Order: sequence, then structure tokens, then C-alpha cells
Amino acid sequence: MPASAELFTLLSPSDALAKLMAAWRPAVPVEVIDTADALGRVLAADIASPEDLPAFRRSTVDGYAVWASETYGASAGLPALLRVIGEAPMGQHIHLRVETGEAILVHTGSMLPPNADAVVMIEHTQPINSGALAAQGSTATEYIEVLRPVAMGENVLNIGEDATRGQVLYASGHALRPADIGGLMALGIVRVPAAARPRVGIISTGDEVIDPGSTPASGQVRDVNAYAISAQAQAAGALAVRYGIVPDRRDLLQTAVSRARRECDVVVLTAGSSVSARDLSVEVIGELGSPGVLAHGVALKPGKPAIIALCDGVPVFGLPGNPASAMLVFDLFVVPAIGALLGRSAMRQQTVRARLSRNVPSAAGREDYVQVNLEEIDGVLQAVPIFGKSNLIYTLVRADGRIKIDLDANGLRAGDWVDVWL
Repeated sequence: MPASAELFTLLSPSDALAKLMAAWRPAVPVEVIDTADALGRVLAADIASPEDLPAFRRSTVDGYAVWASETYGASAGLPALLRVIGEAPMGQHIHLRVETGEAILVHTGSMLPPNADAVVMIEHTQPINSGALAAQGSTATEYIEVLRPVAMGENVLNIGEDATRGQVLYASGHALRPADIGGLMALGIVRVPAAARPRVGIISTGDEVIDPGSTPASGQVRDVNAYAISAQAQAAGALAVRYGIVPDRRDLLQTAVSRARRECDVVVLTAGSSVSARDLSVEVIGELGSPGVLAHGVALKPGKPAIIALCDGVPVFGLPGNPASAMLVFDLFVVPAIGALLGRSAMRQQTVRARLSRNVPSAAGREDYVQVNLEEIDGVLQAVPIFGKSNLIYTLVRADGRIKIDLDANGLRAGDWVDVWL
């Protein structure tokens, strides 16, 4: 079908993505990697705790291990008097037991005596002058006064309170965060099964596009999109493979796209989806493999002329040349494809709630995305629209996020509460 005829058979963004996912069942290759290097990687299997954590009862504060009942009713005016019989050494097993009227000095993280049931914070105690006690016939070297009662279990971390043996801590598809790395190391899990990073092949097209390190002649532009979407691919957990800039020649484009399809898990063409006599992308993609082009044109602004295809098991996307359009289409379609290749659970889009500062017009029948700045005005977070053409990269650079106007809406009014995608 000619591109100009197919373009105006527009699917909604959600329908276009669903059409791709219905036709595609990607495998998730697995590799075992060092936990220390696994930040951001997606787990390829559930991870269960191999042991209880903590493995022994320990103190959460510096203080004294006691029987809680020995402190009941204690106050600054009528403190409880306890004899200190020893200290729990850090990193060692303690054999001492606390008995009636006794306390044992403990430190944060040290093992508790086996029969102590609470810890009094050191701030809530004070030492007693041993000379005064000796005059009363005591032979103890140290006593403390407890100025405040503690409840049973207070300031105590019990066995398995953090994690229990066999408990599933991380589900397959979870992307590891900094705290997760620490949690795995605490259990001695130094290697984890992770989804292999998909390779995203990126091809820039157009006679007018040049390398960013070159000085443009009249009519030429530097290649912005290849590098912006490479960063998007990396942020989504993929490896970006750039194939350079391909002139507007069918044979060269066919060669580049065929190579990228063989070598990569996803292929992305930029600046190759507008409706023009020079646009070869949709024709080349359509001949690349079965089932071919699934959608050429999406009910979306910016980004309407996007191409979505599946070619012999490899998703292929044609992105508009304008940076705002290209990056939006990448977020809406390529990022979910990367997620499917990683077996990743749904990514949570970071959003904030803000009040729209002015009216934003739209046309029913398409999803509109508008860049916004966030400003606090009179104590209320406001979304201030940035109106700019989609070929202006600094419209994106200056924005804090974007808002979506639904298909069936005719715009938004000033004062409406909106979700801002950061």
C-alpha cells in the first residue's frame, strides 16, 4: 500500500502498541552477572532468601541489654538500679546471660545475650558512683540507673525480621535499584540471573543530516536524534548500536536496515517517516520481513507519521525527524518493546500532580503531548505549557516534563489538575 494512503488509517497509540505486542512473542536471553555490577539490570528469575536475616538477635542502639520487666515504673525521680556484668563484643558470639537486676553493655549491631528481651538506650541511663555503692557494702564495679522503662522487644532486631529463609524478595522482571544491591549482598547473593541487554540498532537517514562533530553547510543539520534516542535506549536498559547516517538512496538504506535487523533485537530509523517522495523508509521496512508494517501513522501529536513494524521477529520503528516527535514516539513504542525483551515488569512513570496555568487547545481523535515547566505559585505547583515546534530540541531541554491530552478531549482548561510525566 502506498505510504500516503496508509498514513491516514490512524490507530491510537495504545492500539498500535497492542497490535505489535499481539504479533510478537520475544524470548528473554539470560546471563548470570556479578551483583556488584547489576544496578539497573532486570532479573530473569525470582530471588528467594537463602537464609534468615538477621541470623542472630541484635541491638538496634547503643545501650544495655536487660529484662524489660526490670525497668517497669522507672523514671528520673525513681530510677531502676541495675548491675552491669559485662559487654557484648562486636562481631563475636556472646555467652553471658542477663539475670534479675543485671544489664549487659551492647552496641548497635552487636549480638544480644540469649535471654535478654529489650535494650535500654544509653541516653536513658546514667552511671552510679561506685565509691558510694562500695560504702554501702557493694563489690560491683559498675551500676547504672535506668531513667525510662522499655517494652519487651524494644530496640531489638529479631532473627528473620528483615528476611526469612525461602522468602521471595525480588520477582522476575524487577529492575535492581541501589538498595536492592545492598539487600542481595547482605544475604551473600553475589551473582544474579539477569536478562541480557537488548541491542537497539539506530540508523539516521537524510542527505541533509551530518555528524555532530562537523560544521553544517547551508541546508545541513547535525544528527541530534541518533544520540538522544541512544540515551533513551540506554536509560531503558538496552545497548545502543549506531549505524551512522544513510543518504536518501534506496540501496544504501536497504543494506543498512538489513544489517541492523540481523545484528540487533530492535531497529530504529530516524528522520525517515514523513510523507514525501523522498521517504523510502516505509517501503524498505515493508520488504524487510513478515508481517511487515503494522502501522504507518498514529493518532498522536507530535509523532503522527511514526512507523511500527515487525520483520521476521524483529520490531522495526520509523521515527519522525523532529526531536520532540522522535523522543515521544521512542518513549511510547520502543521503550515498551525493550521492556518486553527484558521481561521487565511495567515501568512506573514518575509523575507529579500540578495545576495547569493556561488553556491548552487540542483536537479530538488524537493524543496530544505538551511540554511543561513546573513552577510553584502561591504555594501551588503549576504546569506551565511550553509551546514550540517539534523540531526544536531546546523545547525539550527546557521542559520539566510533559502532559497528555486524551483522544476524546478537546483540550484542557487553565486550573485543571494534570499529571506531569517527569
